[in-house]
Amino acid sequence: MKSKLNTTDKFICELDRAIRINIGLLSTFKPGPVKTYKNIKLTSEDRKTSARLMRINHTGEICAQALYQGQAISTKSPEISQMMKRAAEEETDHLIWCEVRLRELESRVSYLNPIFYLGSFLIGTLAGTLGDKINLGLVAATEDGVVKHLQDHLEKLPEKDDRSREILLRMKEDEKQHADKAIAAGAQQYPTLVKGLMNWASKIMTRTTYWI
Repeated sequence: MKSKLNTTDKFICELDRAIRINIGLLSTFKPGPVKTYKNIKLTSEDRKTSARLMRINHTGEICAQALYQGQAISTKSPEISQMMKRAAEEETDHLIWCEVRLRELESRVSYLNPIFYLGSFLIGTLAGTLGDKINLGLVAATEDGVVKHLQDHLEKLPEKDDRSREILLRMKEDEKQHADKAIAAGAQQYPTLVKGLMNWASKIMTRTTYWI
């Protein structure tokens, strides 16, 4: 019989995961996109553009980790909690793919990641306390926004950066599946005003992490 974790144990586990996420100590669960490309060297400007876009996506995955973990620990539904944890594991792969690509582009992750992690974790925790429909609705609304955001980045990537493009295409496919699962599980459709606020918050994240 499995023993249940008390509140202190859960806090310690989440703190440990938060630290590992923000300093890059997580392990991948499935291989990333592995197509073989010709050794095409990007120009300095193209490499800089790709790195900035991938840095935004990496921070987006940091936020996704925090949201799902917050939702998982605050929901009263064991089924929803497991669903969130599985989604977080899949997002871990995206996080690592983006971080690896940033290294390949000789760049870095955003210095603002810990701040965005904390904010997203608090939002996820709040959503989890408001009931399953709202909790799942946050997943559906967030992932729908991420899919649109990834499509925008696919169009902005330098033409020759097929490696980054492959990663983003794979991520887009996974994010769409997360949204579909949340809707199938009974997600509440968020009103336009709430979606607008979420979009505003997303723009703050993308505009700051593009540079910082």
